Amino acid sequence: MNNVFIVRRAFSTSCMLCPWRRARKVVLSSGQLAHQSQGLVFKGCTNFKRWFSSRTANSMNIFDRNMKRRQKNWAAALQDGDKYHYLRDEVGSRVADRVFDIARTFPLALDIGCGASHIALHLNKETIEKLFLMDVTVNALKLKETEIPTYRVLADEEFLPFKENTFDLVVSSLSLHWINDLPGAFRQIHHVLKPDGVFIGAMVGGETLYELRCSLQLAELEREGGFAPHVSPYTAVTDLGNLLGQAGFNMLTVDIDDIQVYYPGMFEVLNDLQGMGESNCAWNRKPMLHRDTMLAAAAIYKEMYGSEDGSVPATFEILYMIGWKPHESQAKPAKRGSANMSFGDLGKIIQPPSKKQ
Repeated sequence: MNNVFIVRRAFSTSCMLCPWRRARKVVLSSGQLAHQSQGLVFKGCTNFKRWFSSRTANSMNIFDRNMKRRQKNWAAALQDGDKYHYLRDEVGSRVADRVFDIARTFPLALDIGCGASHIALHLNKETIEKLFLMDVTVNALKLKETEIPTYRVLADEEFLPFKENTFDLVVSSLSLHWINDLPGAFRQIHHVLKPDGVFIGAMVGGETLYELRCSLQLAELEREGGFAPHVSPYTAVTDLGNLLGQAGFNMLTVDIDDIQVYYPGMFEVLNDLQGMGESNCAWNRKPMLHRDTMLAAAAIYKEMYGSEDGSVPATFEILYMIGWKPHESQAKPAKRGSANMSFGDLGKIIQPPSKKQ
C-alpha cells in the first residue's frame, strides 16, 4: 500500500508573492520520489512567470476556489461518503474505458482532480506503470488505494506544478468544470504532456441539472419577484472543441453522454450534490433561499418532471474529450488542393457490376 507519509513544499519560500504558496503543497507517497521532486517532475517558482503570462489577461473569476476546496474537503471527510460516489465512479469507469481503447502502455500518467481514485480504480498496471493522483483536498488523497504505484500530490487544478513534457497520459473526471480559466488549464495540460501524449477528460456540460435550475427559477419568480443563479454555469459542448484546439491539441474527439439519476424529491437531489462536494460556489450565488421558495420549487420540480412512481429525475450532461499533443509520427491531413482526382470522377472508376443477360 502507498501511504502518504511526507508533505513538503515544492516552491521557494523566499518568493513571498507567488500564488503557488497556497496552491502547491506536494504530498509524496514514496520515499523514492523525495529526492527527485526538485529536479525531475516538479517545477519551481522560476517557471511561474512564464505560466502567469500565458494565462489570459481577462480570464474570468466566476468561482470561489477556496469555497470549493472547503466543500470537497468536507465531502471527502464524511464517514458515509462512499454512498455519494455513484456518479463519479460511473463517469470514472467510462473515462477508463477510453484509456483502454488506446493500444499502448503509459509509463507515467496524471489524474487531475482524482477525488477518491474514481478513474484509477478501473485501471491496471498493464496499462499504466506509474500514476500521479492530484487533488485540491487533503481528505480525498487519503482515500482508496489502487493496484498501480501512485504518488499523491496536493495542488490546485488551476496551477499544475509539473515540468514540461512530463506525462504520457493526463486524465480528469468531473473536476475541470470548477476552474475559472479553462483555456489556461487546457494549455497547462498540453504543456505537461509529452509529444504524442494524450489527454482524456470528462466534465459536466451546460444542460446539467436543468430540472433543478428551472424549478428554482420559477419558484423564486413566483414567491420573490425575481431569481438568482443557484446552479453553477457550465461549458457548452460547442465551445469545447475550440478550446482544446486553441490550447494546441489535435486529433480531437468530443462526445456527449446524458446520465439520469432518479431521486424521491428535490431535497434529496440537493443533499446528494452536497455529499458529492458539488454545491454551488459561484461568487454571485445567493447566500440563502426562503423556506417557502424551497417548498414551492420542490412542488414545481415534482409537477413538471415527476414520474408515475413519484420520483424525479436529475440529468447530468457529461462531455468527454480526447486530445493529442502533436508529434511528427502522427498522421497529418493532406494539404488543401493536393488531390489529383475529383469526386465526380469516382463514378467512372467504380462501375456497378453489369447484370447478366
